[in-house]
Amino acid sequence: MRRLGTEGWAGLAMLVIAVAVSMPSLLGVIEPRIARPLWALLLVVFLAAVFGTGALIRRRGAAIASLCCALVSAWALILTVPATGVLHIVVVLTTALSVYVVPLPVTVAIAVVNTAAVLGASLLASSGRSEALMLAGFYLMIQIASALSTAALLREKRLRTELARAHVDARAASVMLAESTRTAERLRISRELHDLIGHQLTVLTLNLEAARHLDPERAGTHVEKADEVARALLRDVRSTVGELRAEPVDLAGALRGIVEGIPGLEVEVRVDPDVPLTEDQALAFLRLAQEAVTNTIRHSDAGRLVIELGRDGGDVVLEARDDGVGSGVPRLGNGLRGMRERFEVLGGALTIDGRGGFRVSGRLEAP
Repeated sequence: MRRLGTEGWAGLAMLVIAVAVSMPSLLGVIEPRIARPLWALLLVVFLAAVFGTGALIRRRGAAIASLCCALVSAWALILTVPATGVLHIVVVLTTALSVYVVPLPVTVAIAVVNTAAVLGASLLASSGRSEALMLAGFYLMIQIASALSTAALLREKRLRTELARAHVDARAASVMLAESTRTAERLRISRELHDLIGHQLTVLTLNLEAARHLDPERAGTHVEKADEVARALLRDVRSTVGELRAEPVDLAGALRGIVEGIPGLEVEVRVDPDVPLTEDQALAFLRLAQEAVTNTIRHSDAGRLVIELGRDGGDVVLEARDDGVGSGVPRLGNGLRGMRERFEVLGGALTIDGRGGFRVSGRLEAP
């Protein structure tokens, strides 16, 4: 089942509140100035616009259009009811919802216009001027408080997201640094091997060359020296090759190290231990997992992410899928575009699917 984003759930909660405060007019306790079916239709339009604003939050143009519809229908609702009451809460809902869509100064302007609508509704309900002004001021304060609290919650959410992303980047950098250190150490040992063998082979060659041009009695000393050098050379080669032997990349451990301790996201890592990988392939899959985790944290609003690495015929495939808010045609950012290019250079492919959550799959030919 597709998960609603935070904004979608906020819209759902708001429409439940809107229905609750509209019940007196719907049940005939307060008779609207217009026909009740028409007023009920206005309420349906308002509810659809509120929910649509929350559900379409990632499509800014559509969300703004839906918010405007919610505002106009909210004004129509309160202006067509001949009595003041809790129905005015619908304008508070639109102010709180606008924080998700427009900058805070625009939200303040919306609160002011909403307050004017509340004032007009109060005056139409034959309230005294002072009473109407007090009610309008009361709802203005509620709107400002609602907008500021919602903005604070959104800011906290953004900070948590950035913290989680920084955590993933730091863990990935640590894994990459460890692998880079091992690579540098192997390079150092290979250089030592080259220098050591080159020197000892030169000594060996000189002794054998000298022995070849001397009589057997005098050549014995050089042959013995050559034998000592050869034995020392064999010992050094065995020792150095033993150090040079590269351990296989622990991709499972590296993946778990990247996702460990991410706040607010449950991550499951499944790795086939028998999958063979070159260092370049392991690095590509590691980077893909890092990018998938970052995208889930920043965009999907997911609670669970599964990363799975295994064989598919003659290929090795890493797939990451979450249960967040997907998109039918996901737009590729710089990270995913660069990842696709990385896999294509290695002779593989990268596929992305935004239906029913976000899913990214990288495929490389097994070595």
